[in-house]
Amino acid sequence: PKMKEDHCLHTALLCLGVLCYSHALTTEKLNHSRPSLHGHHEKGKEGQVLHRSKRGWVWNQFFVIEEYTGPDPVLVGRLHSDIDSGDGNIKYILSGEGAGIIFVIDDKSGNIHATKTLDREERAQYTLTAQAVDRNTNRPLEPPSEFIVKVQDINDNPPEFLHENYHANVPERSNVGTSVIQVTASDADDPTYGNSAKLVYSILEGQPYFSVEAQTGIIRTALPNMDREAKEEYHVVIQAKDMGGHMGGLSGTTKVTITLTDVNDNPPKFPQSVYQMSVSEAAVPGEEVGRVKAKDPDIGENGLVAYSIIDGDGMDMFEITTDYETQEGVVKLKKTLDYETKKSYSLKVEAANVHIDPKFISNGPFKDTVTVKIAVEDADEPPVFLKPSYIFEVQENAASGTVVGKVHAKDPDAANSAIRYSIDRHTDLERYFVINAEDGNIKTIKALDREEMAWHNISVFAVEVHKQHQEAKVPVAIKVIDVNDNAPKFAAAYEAFVCENARSNQQFITISADDKDDSANGPRFIFSLPPEIIHNPNFTLRDNRDNTASVLVRREGFSRQKQDLYLLPIVISDGGVPPLSSTNTLTIRVCGCDSGGSLLSCNAEAYVLNAGLSTGALIAILACIVILLVIVVLFVTLKRQKKEPLIVFEEEDVRENIITYDDEGGGEEDTEAFDIATLQNPDGINGFMPRKDIKPEYQYLPRPGLRPAPNSVDVDDFINTRIQEADNDPTAPPYDSIQIYGYEGRGSVAGSLSSLESATTDSDLDYDYLQNWGPRFKKLADLYGSKDTFDDDS
Repeated sequence: PKMKEDHCLHTALLCLGVLCYSHALTTEKLNHSRPSLHGHHEKGKEGQVLHRSKRGWVWNQFFVIEEYTGPDPVLVGRLHSDIDSGDGNIKYILSGEGAGIIFVIDDKSGNIHATKTLDREERAQYTLTAQAVDRNTNRPLEPPSEFIVKVQDINDNPPEFLHENYHANVPERSNVGTSVIQVTASDADDPTYGNSAKLVYSILEGQPYFSVEAQTGIIRTALPNMDREAKEEYHVVIQAKDMGGHMGGLSGTTKVTITLTDVNDNPPKFPQSVYQMSVSEAAVPGEEVGRVKAKDPDIGENGLVAYSIIDGDGMDMFEITTDYETQEGVVKLKKTLDYETKKSYSLKVEAANVHIDPKFISNGPFKDTVTVKIAVEDADEPPVFLKPSYIFEVQENAASGTVVGKVHAKDPDAANSAIRYSIDRHTDLERYFVINAEDGNIKTIKALDREEMAWHNISVFAVEVHKQHQEAKVPVAIKVIDVNDNAPKFAAAYEAFVCENARSNQQFITISADDKDDSANGPRFIFSLPPEIIHNPNFTLRDNRDNTASVLVRREGFSRQKQDLYLLPIVISDGGVPPLSSTNTLTIRVCGCDSGGSLLSCNAEAYVLNAGLSTGALIAILACIVILLVIVVLFVTLKRQKKEPLIVFEEEDVRENIITYDDEGGGEEDTEAFDIATLQNPDGINGFMPRKDIKPEYQYLPRPGLRPAPNSVDVDDFINTRIQEADNDPTAPPYDSIQIYGYEGRGSVAGSLSSLESATTDSDLDYDYLQNWGPRFKKLADLYGSKDTFDDDS
């Protein structure tokens, strides 16, 4: 029905526009399109003849209504020149914007028509040029002139908002009339013509919470004390209508989502008045006991709550912190608890907002309190020593079984179980002490030596008799009290030197003492000579009373030749109770000195040699002796290195080794292939050849009857010689070893030694004697034995 009503309204407006246009056109024709007459005379006042001036084009602006949808082209206007006599000789021409396409002109009558529907929102006016020309010659009869065709607006565009949806925020509990947001709509129609673009805003949805100003589109709150906790979001629909909001105007709508932002208008509240909690007495400080939470419907920083303990008998034992992630108060243990001392505690906890809005202070107070009752649970506790640590004293060298001290522990539980004691043997590895398991008395097992260890630090365990897993540990420090059981001694191994020409009462050494005992039983030290030598004619002793003593010469003139060494006993006593003393011997050597007192020599032999040899001569002699010793050592070392074999077979059992000769050469007379002299053993020519496989302890000399074979000797004789040497060599190992046979002899009829087929060749040589050489040559006997033997074997 609404669409039908708008269509009818549009049709009525169109008809009204056509009627107005026809009336305007008639008026325009009557007033502006009357042709002027050329040469027309009029009489003025007083009979004066007036000549009317010639006019060309006479018109005003043309108008055409937009969105015309009639069947015929719309008549825009008519052009007429005063020189047009109506005989058809004048031709009207139209040019410019839209000429020939949108606007056409009748070249005879000058009527202009619009052939297309126009839209003012696309183009509001058109500029055209009209001209009258001679139809036959196209000669311009008048100069061209411009005119404007304006498109007359109709209300064909509804208002449109800049955004389809708007979002806005306003604090909750805002006063009535608080501005929320301004919405703006626009209308494409002509704002200067009629009311087509005159907009009026109204609210369709969102009442009674919000209102909108009709002219500006500003949305404001309409109700007081809107509560976000009751309703947070509102949906408002705003309408913009043209034609000043009257009936027949077009409209557009938009949606506005309005969110109430939070303010701190709600105090925190505990959901219950009392919280019950429990904690074991074995809990350690810092352990969480429980949590409380006050509810605040506000959000963000307006809902932040801080917790504190404001009263109660457990303020010193417990504390509370705020968990800002969960907005909970965390009750924690502050000190250790004892079930046997106090079994329950009470706390008064307060929850307060962190940020308070002064505008809503009247809604306060913004805090709440709750009672927290905490019950302490009994726990099976380990024994507790009466002291955190113990310090005892015992004298050194005390007899075994001496009581050092006593430790005591008790069971803090109500059962008060019996306690047994023991020593941690990791702290008493030498087992100096033992403890009575029943009463905790600590005794010594063996004597203690303060000088060896002045303090003993042990640990004592206390466990419940029926609950072995419950134990306690306490440190025990035992101080060993010093007794005077060490006599003082020389602080160092003193050796004094006195010059032969020393003067009487001349001091030549200062001595000091050392005592292993404590200072109470040590210094001050007293130095003296034994009573039997107190009248010693050579030396005397002076106590310096500062724990040192000086030794002085009593007479003048000492002789190294008579006596070069003196032993002076010195008695040193300490200041202990009772005092201890020891006799220490000071060695005094008589030395030769120069006139200034500098030592030259302290030996009597050196004094005798000094008569014939100077010091420089003695040094030269010693240097020569050292050089000779070095030369002898180097010579012996080089000699030993030459005797070591080139190849030493320590553990390898060398037996039946196969030696391969890859190069047979061209026979014995071939002297170009290689140097045959390298096969000869130079040691074999001159005599005995040393063994290469062992390092003999001594060199065995060949027997006098065995001489080295000369170069002319047959190979058989050469081998026999080597066999006898090997059999009679006591340094030879008791197994087959390498023997070097580097000499082949001359004129040998044997073939190549490298041939493995020599055993099967037709040779006249008889090798049966190899059977008599013993087991060492059994392999050779099998290879080179008689032919019959091979035949038999085959």
